[in-house]
Amino acid sequence: MSGIVVYLPRRSDDIGGAPSGDPVTLRLGPGQTARFGRGSATTPVELRLDDEAISRLAGEIRVTDDHWQLSNHSTTQSYLVENPEGAGEYLRVPPRRAGAPIPFEFSRVVLPTRRDTTVSFQVFAPDHVYLDPCPDPAGAAGQWGSRTVMAYSLDETALYFLILVALCEPRLRDESPVAVPTTPQIVERLKGHAACGRLKARAVSSHIDYLAEEKMRISAPPEQGSGGARRNGKREALVGIALRFGLVREEHLALLPPRAATRNHGRGPVS
Repeated sequence: MSGIVVYLPRRSDDIGGAPSGDPVTLRLGPGQTARFGRGSATTPVELRLDDEAISRLAGEIRVTDDHWQLSNHSTTQSYLVENPEGAGEYLRVPPRRAGAPIPFEFSRVVLPTRRDTTVSFQVFAPDHVYLDPCPDPAGAAGQWGSRTVMAYSLDETALYFLILVALCEPRLRDESPVAVPTTPQIVERLKGHAACGRLKARAVSSHIDYLAEEKMRISAPPEQGSGGARRNGKREALVGIALRFGLVREEHLALLPPRAATRNHGRGPVS
């Protein structure tokens, strides 16, 4: 795997739930580590979790060649690693557990606190390794000395793929004059899906960034223009690659919830 992306969102303070602190994004390659906890002048951490119930050095993330590991340095608290895209899947990492392997492509690490909410951060592991779909019985890989890897490794059961399908939907339905959907339009389009009832715009934007930067490896657009224009260019590039290479096809539209009849505008039956 090429590495992982760790994202610590802004947290809410105790007064009115206003956001406080800047979000943190870390990119770690194989062999690299990141420590998390409350931190101090003598105990520096890469991910600072500002809560009195969290140890100054609460744990550590380590990236290996084909997965990542979580170590729990607490002597009393277990941590949870949730799969937000699974059917309630999670792992419990007990106190003092070192190097617990994490199998999920997208994970949420959750630490208990004394508040009415937990503290969490997200980990994206973009390049899980899979067997070749058509192994060469003649052993050609050994002959040439290297194996073939997938240019675009997409999990069609993941939320990010559902968002990509929603981005591509207008073009797939031959609505070419229609612009690529905006983030609020994606939220509205997917709210009828069983897994997306609580989907927020910020989560959609994070998945679009993940697709562009880790899955499709789209170069950042030039800095000219507004941030909205740059984000629109990123969505356009995603749709272009997905459709040109057949990563998203008409049969994938069945993954989306039915469209409301009022949005059909006389174009014929909806699916």
